[in-house]
Amino acid sequence: MFKDEEQIVPSQRVLIFQQNGSGEQKIAGLRKYGGDQFEVEVFSIDEVLPPVLDDTSEYLPSDISCDLVLDFLKHQDISQDLVSLCAEKKVPIISSGKKIISKWVRTPPT
Repeated sequence: MFKDEEQIVPSQRVLIFQQNGSGEQKIAGLRKYGGDQFEVEVFSIDEVLPPVLDDTSEYLPSDISCDLVLDFLKHQDISQDLVSLCAEKKVPIISSGKKIISKWVRTPPT
């Protein structure tokens, strides 16, 4: 590689799930400070939901393809099913402040 050539770093595909704008500040920060390092796709749920959801399939995609999922959802049932989907697809997920157990999820305190 020549000295003047820039090293090309492949971007990571990040899929972000949010509910009623719950991740907007983090999304803005990722876009501002991440530059071209990340391809960001946002999946928003902006409707009032019942306290318990037995079937979350209408709120989540049937398939995901990305390098990392960020979960800013407020509804615990949807978050739990999102973690299951990520585990099935072997995609790591970060669900801050949640109490979900899976080897595919990290739940750092907020």
